[in-house]
Amino acid sequence: MDSKKQETHENRGRRILAVILVLLFIMAGIFWFQSGKKSSNTTLVSGGDLESYNEEANHREGEADHDDHDDEDTHGAKDEHDDHDDEAEGIKLSEAEMDEFGIKLAPASSGKLYRSVSLTGEVRPNGDRLAHLVPRVSGVVRKVLKGLGHRVKKGEVMAVLDSRELSDSKATFLAASERVALAKSNFEREEALFQKKISSEQEYLEAKQILAETRIERRSAEQKLHALGFSNRYLDELPNHPEESFTQYHIIAPFSGTVIEKHITLGEFLKDDADAFIIADLSSVWVDLSVYQKDLPLVAEGQSVVVEATQGNIKMTGTVLYLGSVIGEATRTALARIVLPNKDGQWRPGLFVNAKIAVDEFEVNLVVPKSGLQKLEDGTVLFVLSDGELRPRPVKLGRSDDQQIEIIEGINLGDEVVVEGGFTLRAQLEKGNLGDGHNH
Repeated sequence: MDSKKQETHENRGRRILAVILVLLFIMAGIFWFQSGKKSSNTTLVSGGDLESYNEEANHREGEADHDDHDDEDTHGAKDEHDDHDDEAEGIKLSEAEMDEFGIKLAPASSGKLYRSVSLTGEVRPNGDRLAHLVPRVSGVVRKVLKGLGHRVKKGEVMAVLDSRELSDSKATFLAASERVALAKSNFEREEALFQKKISSEQEYLEAKQILAETRIERRSAEQKLHALGFSNRYLDELPNHPEESFTQYHIIAPFSGTVIEKHITLGEFLKDDADAFIIADLSSVWVDLSVYQKDLPLVAEGQSVVVEATQGNIKMTGTVLYLGSVIGEATRTALARIVLPNKDGQWRPGLFVNAKIAVDEFEVNLVVPKSGLQKLEDGTVLFVLSDGELRPRPVKLGRSDDQQIEIIEGINLGDEVVVEGGFTLRAQLEKGNLGDGHNH
């Protein structure tokens, strides 16, 4: 048993020794390989070859430096070229070409921007110059002299009615006038007799009373005819008029204007409260705007308003003359009213309009018209006149109103900028030509 254990230990020792020898052999081989490589390298640069080696190395470094320098020069030239490419391309046009393509310039300047409230509304006839014509007496329509849309002058006859009621009123007035004349004559006679002690005081007083009563009757008949539109001059001349005219009632235009409604037909019986005509003086019109509750604190009488028709190119500036103090139950809006002159008749009643009321203003250092702005390569530019060429210049925008916009960066005060026709310039830059253009 002991001999077997001893044999096992001897075998294990031999195996460990064999492993150690293999490792030593491998390490010796590695050491020899490295030593041989280092010796070979040393041999290449030893002795007289070392100087030539250094010269060669220096030459290679010089070439490398030269290559680096060439790369640097090339890179710099490339950067310079890139900077040149980034420079805005200019367009040179003569004055005749600018006129031909509708290009207009204006200096960038300081100015005011306006904050406004947008409202909607409708054009209406001026209620202060609108008349509903009623006949005032009942009668049958004998003549119709004016129609829808006709212009009439003040005092012009528009229609004639045959009225029994009018005839009775005139007859009552004439009879009362005759009774007054008779009572006056009788009173003067009784007064003379009373003064001569021929007539009694009672007869004198009775004559005086009768005269007073007839005068009252005459005055009553006269007032009825005044209410129908007859003047004192007409009543003074009435006894001399032919009898056939007693039944004729004339509908008269109270002022010059236009017939906007007609409700009268030849031969019909017209009551005394019927609207025969509606005439309007359309030399001025009302524009009634609806002001929402949220805008009421911003709107006030006296503010300037720009009114524009929703159809057609009609625009005018007016002033808020009236702001309603009551909110409409149905619309939940208040009324703001503007009076506009309408000499040309372009503001027709019934037109729908949009309006902007200037509620605030503020000064800005640099503003240009919005019409000058153009979109170019996902940015906003203004074309600026520089060295005789029109060049697009990127700008940073600020506040604006309907017409103008603030420029924060990109141009300077006094720069000549394109305010109209910029689209044509943009098209040239994008497509390359403007007619025969001068793309620079």
